Amino acid sequence: MYLSANFHILYINNMDDIQHDQNLMLVYATEGYAKRHGISEKEAFGIFKEYGISDYFRKYYGVLHAQDFDEDVFFAEDLIERAKEKSLQETEK
Repeated sequence: MYLSANFHILYINNMDDIQHDQNLMLVYATEGYAKRHGISEKEAFGIFKEYGISDYFRKYYGVLHAQDFDEDVFFAEDLIERAKEKSLQETEK
């Protein structure tokens, strides 16, 4: 019982750490995206929100956290570009 309780506490603390790291990664990606595109961080955040970028970052955190922050920005750009292309294709139908 004691080991189980300690493991549970460790697991919760690790989850908090992971969520914290996910948030930091998303902040860095948002800042990097804003800088690369010459827009404000608020505008970049709005774009990320519009295209659900934070959901992708959380879903693929296991892979993304091992990459350089520039790669995270490229990942976000790719997701946004694909979403725009898909939207354009749907509009043309």
